[in-house]
Amino acid sequence: MNKFAAVLVLASVCLAGVSAQCPRIVTRGQWGARAASTSQLPIRPAPWVVMHHTAGAHCTTDAACAQQMRNIQNFHMDGNGWADIGYNFLVGENGAAYEGRGWGRQGAHAPGYNDRSVGMGVMGTFTNGIPNAAARNAAQQLISCGVSLGHIASNYWLIGHRQAVATACPGNAFFNEIRNWNRFNPNV
Repeated sequence: MNKFAAVLVLASVCLAGVSAQCPRIVTRGQWGARAASTSQLPIRPAPWVVMHHTAGAHCTTDAACAQQMRNIQNFHMDGNGWADIGYNFLVGENGAAYEGRGWGRQGAHAPGYNDRSVGMGVMGTFTNGIPNAAARNAAQQLISCGVSLGHIASNYWLIGHRQAVATACPGNAFFNEIRNWNRFNPNV
């Protein structure tokens, strides 16, 4: 029995180290997601992270961010006819990460990269200004968390959505910001 207790303590310490790198993640159930059916991500761990902005309202509270997630999911499912919200995760300016399709699911966020990437974004429009420090920190922690959990390859490349397809996303200001982040790839 003492061996079992020692193994349990060791496992707890290891898991605490992994979760310490993760931001607060609000699950689909917690933000009120609709049921959806999405495909497994065929390439795991994902070799790419594609960064977005939602080009919509900013949110700074749990309630406002949960409502924004429901709005985006409704638009993607009802307006675009997609199986679910397009992103794997979104981050609010309250510093929380919101589970969209989640880890291991193929997104609908960047044609040509959906089957080999994790799509992350920040809720809001970031053409003229960057997300606040809480959102930037949460996004970077989420990438590290994905690497630690084995969902994102340790040698991943980070790109902005505009590098995958002709779009203004993730906004000029935010794109200039992520160009300074670890593993940004300017030559896609």
